[in-house]
Amino acid sequence: MATQQSNSQVENYVTTNRFYVEIGKNIVASFSECSGISIEVEKEVYHEGGVNEQQRISLGQTRFSDITLKRGVTDDHTFSQWLGELFERKTQRRNVNILTYNQAGEIMKSWCLIGAIPVGWKLPSLEADGNTVAVEELTLAFEGLKISKQSAGGDAVSRDAKGYFAESTWK
Repeated sequence: MATQQSNSQVENYVTTNRFYVEIGKNIVASFSECSGISIEVEKEVYHEGGVNEQQRISLGQTRFSDITLKRGVTDDHTFSQWLGELFERKTQRRNVNILTYNQAGEIMKSWCLIGAIPVGWKLPSLEADGNTVAVEELTLAFEGLKISKQSAGGDAVSRDAKGYFAESTWK
């Protein structure tokens, strides 16, 4: 689905059905749903005396929402191992990439969740008379977001002396 612009450039739109999740430079799973990626910046509105036709906006802290990934239960143990590390207090934060692809298999856009860590996991109800696919949910919290057109690397990350994640791990 492309549209022609006045300056002869063609825009390619990202579809919601071709996405993968990458951790440790490997695509670890094909998920059926990824929801909740959002950014919100606090703002404070104030009015200067005598200026009635405008308002001033001051920006504050940035908040990133948790994301939820859903997939059919498989024999891939990447996430269960990561959760196991969490229980043992040995878990490492990782950069997690949500990658979208076009029909030719090229990366269209990448959302790199910087310093992601699992904060929730849920297994569906198992029913003896049911016949649906078991879909597990993994909820991740993260400390930053980098948006690009390429994979940003999904390795384990750690903070520098100032408490920030090294920029080189997510460029």
